Amino acid sequence: MQSKLIREKFLQFFIQKGHRHQPGVPIVNKDDPSLLFVNAGMNPFKDMILGNQPITDSRVVTVQPCLRVSGKHNDLEEVGVDTYHHTLFEMLGNWSFGDYFKEEAIAWAWELLTEVYHLSKEDIHVTIFAGDPQDGLPRDNEAAAIWAKYLPASHILAFGKQDNFWEMGEQGPCGPCSEIHLDIRPENHRNILPASELVNKGHPQVIEIWNLVFMQYNRQASGKLVDLPHKHIDTGMGLERLAMVLQGKRSNYDTDIFTPLIAKIEEISGKSYIGRPLSKAICDEEFLGEAQSSTAAYSDVCEERRQASTPKLPLEIEFRKRSNGSVGIAMRVIADHLRAVAFAIADGEAPGHAKAGYVIRRILRRAIRYGYSYLSIQTPFIYQLVSVLVAQMEGVYPNLTAQQAYIEQLICAEETAFLKILATGLHLFNHLDPSKIHQGVIAGQVAFELYDTYGFPLDLTLLMAKEKGLTIDEAGFQEALQAQKKRSQKDAATSQGDWQVVQSTVQPQFVGYDQLVATTSIVQWRTITNKQGTFYQFVLAETPFYPEGGGR
Repeated sequence: MQSKLIREKFLQFFIQKGHRHQPGVPIVNKDDPSLLFVNAGMNPFKDMILGNQPITDSRVVTVQPCLRVSGKHNDLEEVGVDTYHHTLFEMLGNWSFGDYFKEEAIAWAWELLTEVYHLSKEDIHVTIFAGDPQDGLPRDNEAAAIWAKYLPASHILAFGKQDNFWEMGEQGPCGPCSEIHLDIRPENHRNILPASELVNKGHPQVIEIWNLVFMQYNRQASGKLVDLPHKHIDTGMGLERLAMVLQGKRSNYDTDIFTPLIAKIEEISGKSYIGRPLSKAICDEEFLGEAQSSTAAYSDVCEERRQASTPKLPLEIEFRKRSNGSVGIAMRVIADHLRAVAFAIADGEAPGHAKAGYVIRRILRRAIRYGYSYLSIQTPFIYQLVSVLVAQMEGVYPNLTAQQAYIEQLICAEETAFLKILATGLHLFNHLDPSKIHQGVIAGQVAFELYDTYGFPLDLTLLMAKEKGLTIDEAGFQEALQAQKKRSQKDAATSQGDWQVVQSTVQPQFVGYDQLVATTSIVQWRTITNKQGTFYQFVLAETPFYPEGGGR
């Protein structure tokens, strides 16, 4: 089943259950100072849930693009390495605002999965909240009893607050939740160990696909929980994971959501995609029995086996040794990050120097570095993927189509600017003076120099260090950063003279659309003096200069 049809069936199902379809909001969150981006389907409804806004529709269904790259919900480091984490993903969600609660939410989830998407009932396992004495919260016996109508007791598992109590952030709406997990392992693997032993253990083929949140509390700034004015249902199911299951794939990146983008990257780079993530390449068939016969986290078993069976090489070398795994990681990262950057630009957030704009710049520069280091692409190329994404999303996200040329232009400009300094910065990093490394830790001043001079975001330098088996002195980086800010503040102590008006009746004109060189005259000027010296500012009657600002 193609991803476009999966979206349509989800919407149709809940519309038939009396829900109103509300289009997704822009992923750039302009209305909530606590969030840079929409990171969950509930963000647009936060005020309604808290009782700050009246409930206008008691039942709503949405497909909401979400971006998880900062704060509590941050999946950036997992992207490309595993099969199922993304910076940008589409959240399929149904909502009840003071209307139905657990009974209907669970019944309809079961109906959609088993009767519309035709998933095997035997493959489904669910979790419920085990309770938390510290918050005075009881076990969710109500949800367990409802699930017992559809599943045997061995498929209903109780977990604690970390897994089964959903919170948007440090404060705000929250509540117990019930997660739906699928066992998509081959039959011979299932005979080794039941899926119930692998739920929430990081196994890449026993995965959560849907979270039903029973929103009934508000976490206050003090940490105290108080009841919300009404009980609500907030569910979220990742389209990318559901597509992997319904299309019979082992990775989200093998679905029709990503394969066109990866094919284009292959065409541009001249390299073939290695579809198996590194973690699976390492922990493959010969290690499977050990991993599945243990109640330890699957990922931990893989790591133990990797450490025992391979020489202590920097990860960068390991990537190259193991089926050229870095190529696959790079292509997945680039495909994923392009989606995040394109959606953000389409929604009004260009790469920039601060806040949300800087996060988008970080994501894009991360992708550029992967292309440069592992695909040997040293010219702008990511902008060429935009047309592929737009074709995929045609009719679903019209804003992407309308903004295509603008998105391509901004990404190309960002690539061009970063590539000019990337090679120099990488050379500096790859040829560090040994005195800058102590017991596997790179001096924070090095990371700061890469940040300040070459535009390397700290998380990019941390990633490069990790690939070499090293870490960064982050405290040292922060010290250098704060010292630079203090110097900047002192240097900014400026004395400005009064404007000297030369032509009082002339209105300055921008002529850059028609000419790049202009003969003009001075309208007014003034003197600027600071510790760096004396400067002069001029206002000209005509100018072809276009000021850079806001990333544009």
